[in-house]
Amino acid sequence: MTTTDQTYATKVAALKDGIAAKAPAEVLSVFAAEQAELAAAGVPSALASVGTAIPDADLLDARGEATTLGRELAGKPAVLVFYRGAWCPFCNLALRTYQEQVVEVLADKGIGFFAVSPQKPDGSLSIVETNELTFGVLSDAGNKIATKLGVLNPERGQEARAAAAALGADVAGGNGDGTDNLPMPTTVVVDAAGIIRWIDVHPDYTERTEPQAILDAVAATIG
Repeated sequence: MTTTDQTYATKVAALKDGIAAKAPAEVLSVFAAEQAELAAAGVPSALASVGTAIPDADLLDARGEATTLGRELAGKPAVLVFYRGAWCPFCNLALRTYQEQVVEVLADKGIGFFAVSPQKPDGSLSIVETNELTFGVLSDAGNKIATKLGVLNPERGQEARAAAAALGADVAGGNGDGTDNLPMPTTVVVDAAGIIRWIDVHPDYTERTEPQAILDAVAATIG
């Protein structure tokens, strides 16, 4: 099995091993506690329901050009992935995996694929160039869409902020609104009318929707 055929779970296990071999133990323990706390809290009760319209908002594309989610969807079915930022190794791995295993399959069916984060456009451009992404990567300063979907993370603790900074991640500096608020990794399938047909949320940010789960959901809901 080549790396392009591997599941995200297989790839992230190797990534975690690499991080564990390099990062200080005290930093890793903070992240582990944060992940456990998020996982224990589970999926937010305010999560948007299947059958409701995907919220629209003013966005910026990776070149800094103003757009909206509705304009990007352009009346076509699509998969939307909400991620944390270019500084997040799990986000890079997930988007690269989707590029390899999902995007072309969807494109052949006339289905779009977009990734949305709260970071500034330069972060979006960075993740596009680093991972050779061919799909739209959009900046939603202030997490407007994630908030309306009900997938905004609880406010991060000071220890988690310090641990991220210790590894060189300036989350607030990279975000468009100057906060370090983040969305939970979330995948949404919308139909041509912009109606949510499937939504999958991962409170533990190391976890992501598997590529095959996305393809299965698309096949079951919008064909």
